[in-house]
Amino acid sequence: MNRKEYQIGPGAASLMLIVVVLGMSVLGLLAMMNARGDNRLSMRSAEVAEETYGLSSDAERSLAVLDAVLAECASQAEDDEGWLALVKEAELPEGMTLSGRTISWSEQNEEGRRMSCAVELEEFGAEQRTRWTEHKLFTQLEDMEPQEDTWEIWF
Repeated sequence: MNRKEYQIGPGAASLMLIVVVLGMSVLGLLAMMNARGDNRLSMRSAEVAEETYGLSSDAERSLAVLDAVLAECASQAEDDEGWLALVKEAELPEGMTLSGRTISWSEQNEEGRRMSCAVELEEFGAEQRTRWTEHKLFTQLEDMEPQEDTWEIWF
């Protein structure tokens, strides 16, 4: 019987080396593209978080201005009915509306995000004059119809 031995010559070794180097280059390129995509996503997430916290901060500032008005009304009132009457007559900060015991307003930034805010007035003489009832962030564009639980983030 004749046995043939197979040997890998210099041409086959070079070909395998080229295939390995090309494979590693493609994998390196894919890893680099993935890292760039992750970086862009991280930067966008940071921007959205910054915008969200900015709107929340604006809402807290508006609540502080409102609380000053409510404190002034409370200093002149003697009971709950008198306090509510003074609040109804008082000039609320711009954009705020009173409906029953609920005061609502909206904060908006340049990117089109809007935070809808509402507080409920507590009883006269309570330690805190208001209690948050709504603090929602809307991310849809103004001309889009909101879809239930799809476009809003609850706080």
